[in-house]
Amino acid sequence: MRITIQQAAQRLLSQDRILILSHKSPDGDTLGSAYALLYALYAQNKTAQVICGDPIPPQFAYLSDGEKNVSFEPSFIVAVDVASRELLGKALSDYALRVDLCIDHHRMNEGYAKETLVDDQAAAACELLYAVIREMDVPITGRIASCLYTGIATDSGCFKYPNTTARTHQIAADLIEAGADYVRINRELFDTKSRARIEIEKQVLDTLSFAENGRIAWACITQEMLHNTGAQESELEGLAALPRMIEGVEVGITLREQQDGKYKISVRTAQKADAAAICAVFGGGGHLRAAGCRTACPYEEAVEKLLAAAKKELE
Repeated sequence: MRITIQQAAQRLLSQDRILILSHKSPDGDTLGSAYALLYALYAQNKTAQVICGDPIPPQFAYLSDGEKNVSFEPSFIVAVDVASRELLGKALSDYALRVDLCIDHHRMNEGYAKETLVDDQAAAACELLYAVIREMDVPITGRIASCLYTGIATDSGCFKYPNTTARTHQIAADLIEAGADYVRINRELFDTKSRARIEIEKQVLDTLSFAENGRIAWACITQEMLHNTGAQESELEGLAALPRMIEGVEVGITLREQQDGKYKISVRTAQKADAAAICAVFGGGGHLRAAGCRTACPYEEAVEKLLAAAKKELE
């Protein structure tokens, strides 16, 4: 059942022993949302905890600085920035059928929770968490502000992606005034890369191919590249956007080979194509300009189907 911001805030205020779930392969938005909510619940003297099926990437370690070490049997479970049960991953699968509230911004949200707060016009789930925390009458501290800013900045590409709205900037301004450490966050998340990341970026660029007179571009990240460079999963953030950055490209596709031989696919588009519609060819989805899917098809077959879907969108 869909609920409002006011109802979501009331649910949280009326509960205790709250477990907050982030999605697998966690990014800045799911973690920023989770920890912002955690600290807001602390402010209301609630017992709460954040868990994620995968390790937190080192660049987001600062988000958990104020977390308390607690153990309890949850009476209320919240998922943040998690559009489907599958995104919780195997490690959190025991909670998949027990989610009481989901707060999300993906239009393809499957409605798996008992109650769902979703707004696909929000640039990030953290925009919704900002509104919910305000409705809970919790002051936005510097720590909460840094968490929310992290999610908004990462999901908006540091305010460059088309999902960025005037409200996105207004919220970011409020968070900066509240004490968000935006200079350090922007530097660490957007202006700092490891040597391994630079090495794998070079190799990915070598795989670039084009179609439709340069309107479509695609690249591949292989397991061999990861092995040769020593790059970790957390260091691949942003690689999916590389093909779309090229002048004249309207559809950028990145295929990332998984350990089991399957491919995780990311699609980024300009103004003339729906990324979610392209990913639907493999049952995926997401946003108008950024979406993803997975496939067990061989690489050549996967590319063929994705190109066909991309060409259809461009028509």
